[in-house]
Amino acid sequence: MARTRDEASVPEVRLSDGTIARVVPSPYGGGWELDVDGTPQSHVDLDDPTHLHFEYIARMGAVIDRMRMPGQPLTAIHLGAGALTLPRYIEATRPGSRQQVIELEQTLWDLVRENLPLPRGASLRVRIGDARAGLGRLPAGLHGAADLVVSDVYSGAQTPAHLTTVEFYTEASRFLAPDGVLLVNVADGAGLAFARRQVATVRAVLEHVIVLAEVQTLKGRRFGNLVIAASRAPLPTEWLPRLMAAGPHPAKVAEGREVDEFARGARVSTDADSTASPKPTASLFTR
Repeated sequence: MARTRDEASVPEVRLSDGTIARVVPSPYGGGWELDVDGTPQSHVDLDDPTHLHFEYIARMGAVIDRMRMPGQPLTAIHLGAGALTLPRYIEATRPGSRQQVIELEQTLWDLVRENLPLPRGASLRVRIGDARAGLGRLPAGLHGAADLVVSDVYSGAQTPAHLTTVEFYTEASRFLAPDGVLLVNVADGAGLAFARRQVATVRAVLEHVIVLAEVQTLKGRRFGNLVIAASRAPLPTEWLPRLMAAGPHPAKVAEGREVDEFARGARVSTDADSTASPKPTASLFTR
């Protein structure tokens, strides 16, 4: 990146909803943050794209690391771009991967592309538009071919309601290979009512589900991010101790009966009754 950390001018753009997106130096170690309306959305270290700073992103990275053979290229679809932290990670750890990204805001993508450029030669296509509508415009050859689909979409600080439903997850799952994995970032607080509905909704589409989170978040004691990993095929049990060990700590991976209990009594979210994710507290992005 051409500018310096001491530079007074901060690149920013106004998004379609009136909020301001900015690229700012990270106050926590190296790298840069994409900040939207005061909420950090992404962290990128251009010198080390394997540096996953936010906890939930590191948990997603830990799942991705367990897929296929180490270093084997993946076919991935990312719903929500941010600063493309995970696409950069996959490109760095699995060169030759084919990746599609759907991002709602052209101005945000222009800001990121100009100030946080992608590695040369990365096989990555960014498409502009709504994530759900954009699924219908992806190449037909991707149906049943994606090793990975990531849903991490935020409008401001909330996931839009139409991207939380059984109809949406059914559409997204059509792109998964038979043993492909869906990763969903869910933010929730005390009681975890929204997260419980999301687990129940994903399980209505994909049978095998695990949930990764910080221990107190999974217990509903504080607002935070939970990562849902789901597949038609059983998720290998040998993943679990490795995912726990990968951290960040204190880590928790819920499976089997724990997931059953977590989702017990929660209604599946549909297009008729869905809600956006709850608004986060200021401490959502744990350092």
